[in-house]
Amino acid sequence: MNLLALCHRLRLSAAVILVGLGMLSGCATTAGDPRDPLESLNRGIYKFNDGVDTVLLKPAAEVYREVLPAPVRTGISNVFSNLNDVIVALNNLLQGKLEAALSDVARVMINTTVGVLGIFDVATKAGLEKHDEDFGQTLGKWGVGDGPYIVLPFLGPRNLRDTVGLVGDYKADPVTYIDPNRDRNLVQGTRIVARRSELLGASKVLAVAALDEYEFVRDAYLQRRRNLIYDGNPPREKDDGARLSPPGTPEPHGVNPRMTEAGSELKPNWWSSTPPTPAEEEAMLQPSRAAMPAPANPTSGTSPGFPSQPLVRVWLPKQDR
Repeated sequence: MNLLALCHRLRLSAAVILVGLGMLSGCATTAGDPRDPLESLNRGIYKFNDGVDTVLLKPAAEVYREVLPAPVRTGISNVFSNLNDVIVALNNLLQGKLEAALSDVARVMINTTVGVLGIFDVATKAGLEKHDEDFGQTLGKWGVGDGPYIVLPFLGPRNLRDTVGLVGDYKADPVTYIDPNRDRNLVQGTRIVARRSELLGASKVLAVAALDEYEFVRDAYLQRRRNLIYDGNPPREKDDGARLSPPGTPEPHGVNPRMTEAGSELKPNWWSSTPPTPAEEEAMLQPSRAAMPAPANPTSGTSPGFPSQPLVRVWLPKQDR
């Protein structure tokens, strides 16, 4: 199949997904979380997936973990991680991250040869960082919005953008081109079980920590995807979800922008990488102090024009941001 035909099939598949999900969202109510207009449908699919996991995947993962020793399981996970680096390299290239893409290609070459088909992760020990990119992140990098939150049968949580991105991930996955189908299905099944075995501990935490597992998984997924889209440095958001700064704007270091004095948010020109001197702080506080009423009790020990409650200030060092 030539490149033109492949692109045509990708566009066609994406269009079918968009139309189908758009029809579903048109029938959904807007009550509840605005990110999740299909919540009632999603909860039903989540329960179905949970049932499949309880009956099939989790028992298979537990047997897999009991039967195979840890070094063997690590080797199998490394092989699939090496195959995934092909997808990562392509998406770093599409996002214009040439240095990262070259690093990913080097990882694949080193781990495939010196690492014996990826069984041993030699590249990481050699100092080549493991990246995490996919077509959903690539679409987000070029401005495609999240869209509604979706739970797919068997595949789990996604959003509309990442659902479309699955088509690209599938086409770029080397496992897709294993022939015959029997071998491909065996490799895919092994990858699923191996991945599920790595999450056995996480499922125990979920069962204990989450009051509503559905909401916990949804919020964790959306937060993680947002963090990945912005390479670990997402722009700060207001309480209503609107951005304080556009994508790509570096976050200021120093004072916490949500720190308030008498209920007022600090202004952006107060932000600094280091705390101000006492004289600078006095100058910044002077306008608001002048507007503050005197305390009701003159003998409370506070000076006129200052609130009776102490003023708490917290400065955030750069390494904690």
